[in-house]
Amino acid sequence: MNHDSMQHFSSGAWTLVLAYAVSVIGSLIGLSCMARARREPGRGAKVLWTVLGAFAIGGIAIWLMHFIAMLGFDIPGATIKYSAPLTALSAVVAVVVVGVGLSLVTLVKFTKMRLIIAGVLAGVGVAGMHYLGMSAIRFKGEINYEPSLVALSVVIAIAAATAAFWFTLVVKTTTATVVAGLVMGVAVTGMHFTGMAAVRVVSDATLAAPQGTTVFNLVFPVFVISGLVVGALLWMLFTSASSMGEPETAR
Repeated sequence: MNHDSMQHFSSGAWTLVLAYAVSVIGSLIGLSCMARARREPGRGAKVLWTVLGAFAIGGIAIWLMHFIAMLGFDIPGATIKYSAPLTALSAVVAVVVVGVGLSLVTLVKFTKMRLIIAGVLAGVGVAGMHYLGMSAIRFKGEINYEPSLVALSVVIAIAAATAAFWFTLVVKTTTATVVAGLVMGVAVTGMHFTGMAAVRVVSDATLAAPQGTTVFNLVFPVFVISGLVVGALLWMLFTSASSMGEPETAR
């Protein structure tokens, strides 16, 4: 067995730029949904906007960002495939854990302790999705991790996610929401690349050829679908915000 070298930007720096941009867009929409959920008087509407926020943050800002970044991951001389079931499961984990975290600040009375718990859950969701997504990799070898960098990646995710939630909940301005989205983007991409720095690859030529799908085949259809989802969520946010802001007609 041999320790292999890796490339994290084999397709160029554009994978980092695109991954961060997608993460920020998903975070901005998700945090806006979260703020909208807190303003809604009815519980049904609160739940709806919380679920939409979980999909935006968990599905787009976290899951899609991860696999866009993985377009640049390469082990020279090795064929890399991904397990589709594990990849799908990682998306479910991200959405569900983030959804639980969001619900603590959108569906119940706000407290500092609940904010901290929500940030911890969101950060754990980021990290859990990342390492579960990494377990979906198939190649002739195995992946090991540097424990200290794994721990650091989780701390980064939790700290930045908590800060993003705090910005959204406490500082109620458009600028604060944008800052929160940028911070959340840092949480996700920072956690991802810190986690990738912890990776140690060991090849084993005696193993069978990997089975699965390529990362491009995973990302491309989801990227297209996510574009449609983002457009729909933006339309819902803007139209609903406009209707809420309209003055009542004088009688």
